[in-house]
Amino acid sequence: MPLPKLPTRPAAILDLNDTELDLLPPTAQTAKGKLANAPKTDHLAPVLQARDVIQDESEGETNQRSSFKLPLETTPAVLPAIAPSKKTSIQKKSPIPRASTHRTTKAAPGISKLFVLDTNVLLHDPSSLFRFEEHDVFLPMMTLEELDHQKKGMSEVARNARQVSRSLDTLVGEHNQLDEGLPLSGLGHKDAVGRLFFQTTAMSGTLPPDLPMGKADNQILSVVRALQDAHPSREVVLVSKDINMRLKARALSMSAEDYFNDQVLEDSDLLYTGMLELPENFWNKHGKGVESWQQGGTTFYRINGPLCHQFMVNQFVYFEGSMPLYAQVREVNGKTAVLATLRDFTHGKNNVWGVTARNREQNFAMNLLMNPECDFVSLLGQAGTGKTLMTLAAGLAQVLETKRYSEIIMTRVTVPVGEDIGFLPGTEEEKMQPWMGALEDNLEVLNMGDADGGGNEWGRTTTLDLIRSKIKIKSLNFMRGRTFLNKYLIIDEAQNLTPKQMKTLITRAGPGTKVICLGNIAQIDTPYLTEGSSGLTFVVDRFKGWPHAGSVTLQRGERSRLADYAGEVL
Repeated sequence: MPLPKLPTRPAAILDLNDTELDLLPPTAQTAKGKLANAPKTDHLAPVLQARDVIQDESEGETNQRSSFKLPLETTPAVLPAIAPSKKTSIQKKSPIPRASTHRTTKAAPGISKLFVLDTNVLLHDPSSLFRFEEHDVFLPMMTLEELDHQKKGMSEVARNARQVSRSLDTLVGEHNQLDEGLPLSGLGHKDAVGRLFFQTTAMSGTLPPDLPMGKADNQILSVVRALQDAHPSREVVLVSKDINMRLKARALSMSAEDYFNDQVLEDSDLLYTGMLELPENFWNKHGKGVESWQQGGTTFYRINGPLCHQFMVNQFVYFEGSMPLYAQVREVNGKTAVLATLRDFTHGKNNVWGVTARNREQNFAMNLLMNPECDFVSLLGQAGTGKTLMTLAAGLAQVLETKRYSEIIMTRVTVPVGEDIGFLPGTEEEKMQPWMGALEDNLEVLNMGDADGGGNEWGRTTTLDLIRSKIKIKSLNFMRGRTFLNKYLIIDEAQNLTPKQMKTLITRAGPGTKVICLGNIAQIDTPYLTEGSSGLTFVVDRFKGWPHAGSVTLQRGERSRLADYAGEVL
């Protein structure tokens, strides 16, 4: 019996069962049916992939395009045996093929997404490659090009670029086939079970002609469009920290998202405030079997009730009813908690370097600042709530009076609000002096009192010189590798720090050092940082409940009636 005539063009071999045959278009089913009735031979198995024939009107040629594609994670079908006498070449299909026609199709359930990363995501979080769990990651060539331009220098961005390059080099070094993708779990990240793909060929998607292709953002968008064309059944998502980049992608019918893995909280209103107002029926449900005792001038209460399991260690609780209570949680054990009364810093006799607390939140903050067992304090609040003044007053009292710490070290992020004035002359402290206007203002307030005993001009000048000799101003750029022993470290404007920078600073603390972070998360000046991803938000959330840390969010401004009114109406 003569063999059937072989096809004139090579076709990708794909074994289709009856269920898959029903999903094919009628023309493909007809072709399959004809093949089923064809004569069979011993040395050639009847295999054929259904194809749609598309007529090219411009060139008059007939191109063949597969109408049935496997997703990336599908295992290729086992090829049938072919007689040795026939030489058949089967071209291997690349896992990231190219295509030229744009289709918009929703991803099938169970298929992982393909995330295309913008350069700013890698520069913002060097470990972002391993934060997409079971999904795959794609790096366009333009992303690698921009990453190479950012690697030079000593800035945080340059360090992140070099770290990403080292991670990529380690991943690539163990594998030779880049087209098949690299397993992201190769560096020990067990949660990253997806694969990393590089752009190994020229990819060009159809974009509006008004967009200049010489711009890096538009080249990345073109790659996203090409991937959408190549994988119509898979969701391709662009991940970028650039808002305008995401807006352009969505305007072109592309999926685009922000990088959310660095977000500590989705809503800043859920941030831990360090305080909890007790309900009106608190004593009715927690007043039975209360134990009390005194130790070191502090009264302790052991209470039982359903609200105790919500308490955090070092959290402040207050009740302003007929039996007012202002206390700090010291222990939590199931439905049992131990509360300790506070020292009243609103009274003049308990003033700290001439400063007294003016409201409830300031009193809570002063208890944390003056507590030697509290190694880390974070104070949040808008401008004028007294964060810097109270922190400096507590520091001067514990450096010059009680000698608990040897000196005060103050630093802050040098992010200008307006145009930068350029390079500054002088030493490190002289260069930092223009950024420390808040320090000078508060020192004048603290030195206006009768701190020297005489109250004359000469005495105030002498006291101010003594104070300045105990305060060192340092730059963040020279903090790496240092260790501070018995220091009172103040980090001002901490909302402009990234979580990695915050970790670098706090880990500088040696034995006997107290770290205080001050900031307002509503005034972030660092690019790509938000209220949810700020380093200040990060440490407040991670340190809550630790016995040697505390946090207070100050609510009321105490600067002046003009500043308070401006904060409300402007």
